[in-house]
Amino acid sequence: MNHLKHHLAKKWTILVACLGLLCFASPAVTYAASATEIEIGVDETLKNFTQEVAGGAEFLKRAKGVLVFPKVIKAGFGIGGEYGEGALQINGETTDYYNTAAASIGLQLGAQSKSLVIVFLETDSLEYFRNSKGWKAGVDGSVAVVEWGGGEDINTIDIEDPIVGFVFSNKGLMFNLTLEGSKFTRIYK
Repeated sequence: MNHLKHHLAKKWTILVACLGLLCFASPAVTYAASATEIEIGVDETLKNFTQEVAGGAEFLKRAKGVLVFPKVIKAGFGIGGEYGEGALQINGETTDYYNTAAASIGLQLGAQSKSLVIVFLETDSLEYFRNSKGWKAGVDGSVAVVEWGGGEDINTIDIEDPIVGFVFSNKGLMFNLTLEGSKFTRIYK
């Protein structure tokens, strides 16, 4: 009987931990940044982008719009989630604020932070994104995470995708990632 109680107590502990994590990752209960905080983070992230990506400043001049998330927190204990807030800039000016959220199930433990820079290279893709009520990567449009040699100028590669993404950790640009399943929703600040 004690073995059964111990087994049930262990399962309840895991369930409570998972529910707590889901609450942490839920947009409704996470810390919401002010417009000013988002703007400061966006500026810093774009500064890092132009420093880390050879030719990044010139590449951004080709953009019809740039969606920037300074900090996306991902946490998990079997069941995981991620959340972040950012801004869409057109011609260097913020037009709208967005959040991004995603959930995952699988082998995961811990938390990490990343920054996202999503570049819209075609007006049609940008307008479809802006007019959606909730845009999901991989469903409403594909975001190609660009990979190239770190020292190579980004402008020397032939990018044919209308939307490209760059993911940064505290160690720099990250490769071999996907943004599929991430949902982007306009928020009001």
